[in-house]
Amino acid sequence: MSTKDAVAVLAGAIIVVSLIGSAKTPPATAASPLGNISGTLPGLAPIISDADRSEARGLIKRLRVKGFGPNTGYARTRYGENWADSATGVPYARNGCRTRDDLLARDGQNVKFRAGSSCEVVSMELTDPYTGRLIHWRKDNADEVQVDHVVPLNYGWRMGAPRWPMSKRLDFANDPLNLLPVDGEANEQKDASGPASWLPPRRAVRCAYVTRWAQVSLKYDIPVTSADKRTMLAQCR
Repeated sequence: MSTKDAVAVLAGAIIVVSLIGSAKTPPATAASPLGNISGTLPGLAPIISDADRSEARGLIKRLRVKGFGPNTGYARTRYGENWADSATGVPYARNGCRTRDDLLARDGQNVKFRAGSSCEVVSMELTDPYTGRLIHWRKDNADEVQVDHVVPLNYGWRMGAPRWPMSKRLDFANDPLNLLPVDGEANEQKDASGPASWLPPRRAVRCAYVTRWAQVSLKYDIPVTSADKRTMLAQCR
């Protein structure tokens, strides 16, 4: 090899090393609910393989079926103060941060906190699992990102939560397994609907969504309506 060729090879190697060294760390990959039973991993990845879909259907088949009970007495305060750090039996409990901020920090990218705080999120980027939309969020437009209860609090109320001890209601309302930061408009469209009435617009995550619903329902022994169960099974065919 000539001196000229050797210099060229060395220069190329330096460029490659330089590019590798300057590469940004890729963002965290969204987690499939099948591998995220604690709810502490970010996002909601599609469930694709036949084996995983079969496992998801197995979870859904275990759900109890029941008709809706009355909505009598329901209020958000029945589950404690909104996003207060008052639960005890779930991840992030009593860590000094509001539950909403815990979830924004879990799922957001390029997260920035208020000066002097390690809790209060003031800006971030979020790839919304329900629509696929990339949201550049700032706290002065807070409602653009809302934290969805996958199994809505009102749904849980009509399925037996009035008989729960307050500690269980607090955990259900603040359990990261049941919480996803999402596009605010999509969350408002969902409201307190079950899967038979509302599913994420992004079809690729519908099996993952109903699987997460099943995991929460099984954890807290919350029945579903027969229509919701049929719809859930259909998403993971």
